[in-house]
Amino acid sequence: MSSGKLPEEWVKSELDNVLLTIIGGGTPSKAIPEYYQGDIPWMSVKDMNKHALTDTVDHITHDAVENSSTNIIPAGTPIIATRMSLGKIVTASFDSAINQDLKALFLSSRVDRNFFIHWYRSQAQLIESLGTGTTVKGIRLEVLKALSINLPPLAEQKVLAEKLDTLLAQVDSTKARLEQIPQILKRFRQAVLTMAVRGDLTKNWRDKNNILANSWANQKASDICTKVQSGSTPTDNPFEQNGKIPFLKVYNIVNQKIDFDYKPQFITDEVHRSKSKRSIAFPDDVLMNIVGPPLGKIAILTDQYPEWNLNQAITLFRVEKEKMLSKFLYYVLCEGKLVRDVMHDTKGIVGQINISLTQCREAVIPCPSLSEQQEIVRRVEQLFAYADTIEKQVNNALARVNNLTQSIQAKAFRGELSAQWRAENPDLISGENSAAALLEKIKAERAASGSKKSSRKKA
Repeated sequence: MSSGKLPEEWVKSELDNVLLTIIGGGTPSKAIPEYYQGDIPWMSVKDMNKHALTDTVDHITHDAVENSSTNIIPAGTPIIATRMSLGKIVTASFDSAINQDLKALFLSSRVDRNFFIHWYRSQAQLIESLGTGTTVKGIRLEVLKALSINLPPLAEQKVLAEKLDTLLAQVDSTKARLEQIPQILKRFRQAVLTMAVRGDLTKNWRDKNNILANSWANQKASDICTKVQSGSTPTDNPFEQNGKIPFLKVYNIVNQKIDFDYKPQFITDEVHRSKSKRSIAFPDDVLMNIVGPPLGKIAILTDQYPEWNLNQAITLFRVEKEKMLSKFLYYVLCEGKLVRDVMHDTKGIVGQINISLTQCREAVIPCPSLSEQQEIVRRVEQLFAYADTIEKQVNNALARVNNLTQSIQAKAFRGELSAQWRAENPDLISGENSAAALLEKIKAERAASGSKKSSRKKA
């Protein structure tokens, strides 16, 4: 993994020189369904998403083994993918047949299996880059065999494998904990919104300002909005490259915000003010999709453009400023209760859920005073900013953790992780115990066996 100088007791070699043989597999005929009703594990790339397997997705019969090119691979043998899941390596706690996209690597007893597996995983990006093919990437065995491996003495291999087991387990544990935080923050944001629309978030504010707990009113959207209107798509292919008016579709609402950088479409000002005049929209209008799934996509129009328009899958809510803040209505809709309530009375074709314009206009909106709405918006934005800061820190930490794995692997296979151990154990890495001597023994072992790629039909 580095062009730096190796410890003098190590050797650089090609992968092929540390292998005794490589065994491939095959796929029993799919035309005979009975072949796939047995109890013999049959491994494919579908099983390569774990490091250690306790079972396979598919199982086959003895007849399937006998009448195909698959082979039974002994438990514990490193198995790699040479097609699709390039760079992945697994072991199984059981004997298993394999398909043609996998190869079993039979190592010399003078190569520590765990050390080898750690080394192979450290080469994953390189192996992926060496793959060829447009739709599905594969890698030729000749290319794999030519990979360069930094080989330490056997005793040091075992030490490094143990160190890597410990360090990478700690990294994985840290990564797993960090990866849980975004979901925790998602639940936190949802809880904030729920407290906001129920009035719990500003209970102390009402107490401080001597405002009664029952000061909130429930009103229909049509009573607190000057306009609640869905859009439409003009006929006769109205979209023009030189159009000036941005035309919104549901896919432009991403993460409860407008994203008009994705597949933007425009209509002319003439179409905007004639065929589509009913759905002219302005900055600060609140939007909600009414055709799903999924429902619940909400956004506030920005001032990126002075005017907008929208299609029939979106409804705009234009609040009456003396009664409601756009941002408060936005948070009410984002909370989701309104959508959940109306979904019980929706109409649509199979696989599609629609909210009618009438339902939008009659939707019940909680209405505190404008001053309390302002306080709610302030508190929600403050808490969301706090969550956003944490999420950014978590993402930065995850990036560092991912880099840490590569850093640990690089140090291991340059000999840096075991430098002190080498200094303390010179007898275990020199002379007959050196990597050079070890490699010669492997060569002799290969020569004695004739490097036979014998069939492994039976365990």
